[in-house]
Amino acid sequence: MGDSKVRTSLVIMAAGIGSRFGQGIKQLTSFGPGGEIIMDYSIYDAIQAGFDRVVFVIRKNLEKDFREVIGNRIEKEIDTAYVFQEKEDLPGGYSCPAGREKPWGTGHAILACRGVVREPFCVINADDYYGKNSFLQIHDWLAAEKKDDPSDPMPMCMSGFVLKNTLSEHGGVTRGICSVDQKGRLIGIDETKNIVKCGDGCEAPGKDGAARALDPSCLVSMNMWGFEPEFLDVLQDGFTAFLGKHLGGESENTAEYLLPTIVDAMLHENRAQVTVLPTQDKWFGVTYHEDIPAVKESFLKLVEEGAYPAKLWG
Repeated sequence: MGDSKVRTSLVIMAAGIGSRFGQGIKQLTSFGPGGEIIMDYSIYDAIQAGFDRVVFVIRKNLEKDFREVIGNRIEKEIDTAYVFQEKEDLPGGYSCPAGREKPWGTGHAILACRGVVREPFCVINADDYYGKNSFLQIHDWLAAEKKDDPSDPMPMCMSGFVLKNTLSEHGGVTRGICSVDQKGRLIGIDETKNIVKCGDGCEAPGKDGAARALDPSCLVSMNMWGFEPEFLDVLQDGFTAFLGKHLGGESENTAEYLLPTIVDAMLHENRAQVTVLPTQDKWFGVTYHEDIPAVKESFLKLVEEGAYPAKLWG
């Protein structure tokens, strides 16, 4: 466990609509033998790793169900806060297009934490299981002292998962393919859509539409990041510029302000330095409704192996 003197928060992005899931609200689906949802295991691992607070990013119309399914019990285990990601939450002078259905992406989700999160924080998706080691690594990185020279690029970290450990059996997934230098620092992220298993390997559509093979052992981003609180100011400025670019154009109803794209741009402008924390933890999550049985089986196996108690809380 890292240095407990530094307060750290876990920010969980749970406002996504989950259009590919098909039935129900996937973030609130039970998977564990004691009725646990995926977030329960992430929070349990985060508490064990030393995190002090959980911040849920949700939609306001989910709040009642969310509190009943997980929030009320988590509040008994750790300091808990709620922030709301709504498509109408825009800077002054901007209004949401009438045809916009979804919020504005993961960068917008984290921006909802402004004024609430004032300490180093880890970001995760609600519907992904990341593994114990990932939380330990990011907590210890967040708790460590960083250089405080204002001229230095902003320090960040990212959990790097092995691509072959992150695929679904039931369709294509989107992953941020990472380029990493010899010092373990991120060079760039290639946000790649529709990655599918292909025999012992994997592939995705190339720019010309033809399938291109991907290295199954390469590192990918699963949106598990470690940020300093100052990153929220960067997001605020960047979102205003993003809206100025897209509102009034053809993409105003579909454009997304995404963390990998934001970080990648900061890297190329030498405004960020991202430490990649490689992990062999096997990801699993629910992209498609057909993923449910395998995820339930995976949690049952972890319980049987002693990684978790049969009932996490109480």
